[in-house]
Amino acid sequence: MTEYDPKTATGIPTEPVGSLPRPAKLQEAYAGYDAGTTSKEELEALQEESVQECLDRGAATGAPIISDGEQRWSSFATYPITDTLAGTGLVDTLSGEGGQFFAIFADGHGRQLPRLTHGPFKYKHYAVETLQKSLGMTSTPLKQAVIAPSMLALLYPLKDEISDYSREQFEADVCDETEKDIRQAFEAGAARVSIDFTEGRLATRADPRNPWTGAGLLPHFIELNNNVLGRFSAEERAKIGIHTCPGGDRDSVHSADVPYNDLLPSMFKINAGYFLIQLASERDKATVHKTIGENIRGDADGVTQMAYIGVINPGNPRVESAEEVCDHLVAAANHIDKQQLGSTDDCGFSPFSIDEKPNHGSPDYARDVAFQKITNRVKGTQMAAEKLGIS
Repeated sequence: MTEYDPKTATGIPTEPVGSLPRPAKLQEAYAGYDAGTTSKEELEALQEESVQECLDRGAATGAPIISDGEQRWSSFATYPITDTLAGTGLVDTLSGEGGQFFAIFADGHGRQLPRLTHGPFKYKHYAVETLQKSLGMTSTPLKQAVIAPSMLALLYPLKDEISDYSREQFEADVCDETEKDIRQAFEAGAARVSIDFTEGRLATRADPRNPWTGAGLLPHFIELNNNVLGRFSAEERAKIGIHTCPGGDRDSVHSADVPYNDLLPSMFKINAGYFLIQLASERDKATVHKTIGENIRGDADGVTQMAYIGVINPGNPRVESAEEVCDHLVAAANHIDKQQLGSTDDCGFSPFSIDEKPNHGSPDYARDVAFQKITNRVKGTQMAAEKLGIS
């Protein structure tokens, strides 16, 4: 693993979640690739151009660790199984027909997963494939996000059993693939790896339009994530995070109305080293700070857990000032041990490759706003460290 001290540059560690808005021309190329009017070579050229810009502008924010913005991915959830969000290049054990929604957002739109038809389940792509390209394009440490086994578990039909391929065997294969995804990222040079767990908060919300959310799956989701994390040493797990948020797509969310107390006490039972927790867009921040402070563990199977709280709201085009970021972190330190405190963004800025960003007016404007927000996250985190006497 790359040696990286998250506190070196800012006192309080700060880290992105992962994705950044894709330029309009890249989104058009994705759509053109699905339609057969854009070649693979043309799409890849625009992806590389967009990644380089993300890395250059990310480094210019002063952030101690950055991401490539997931510009080469279909989405945070489907990169292992398909080439594009529309399903071009879907693996042959899955069908684009008959899958279930994994999320229905507040504005009424939904995102659907494909349906598993037979086994065995294997990834088509691993995160390392894009990470290796990006590592050679920057000297700033890179983090890598991967999808949780609990999200991929939703590929299996909720009520039906697949002949000759049990749910138990499928989930065992999913955990094997997730472990491989994480290990390969570290071996390639990722400084940190975080697991996207957006389904965690949603699992506590019973939505009749979305049957899996009322199935009481949160304990099983935690079990699946711990199955994977149990394969790593405490030293390794200190560099593996869990990200939770109420979703983020087209500037809308899927579970912001779900009380955090329904999730957080259980979530900290996951034996990860750190947690990236949406908080900037939360109304009652103090209550959430208190819940985090009461439940974060000093010893999670050999690792002291860290809470990276969200101080930036990617769904809102208003740029938070560095002073706001600082004030939020200082207030959080009233409830969370300052040695276990970090900062992050609420969510990836654009988890899906096609994302119109209606609140912003355009994805290009949203992209500019994102880097302004990240710059202030870094500055505000440094200011908070000084106020709290952390060096």
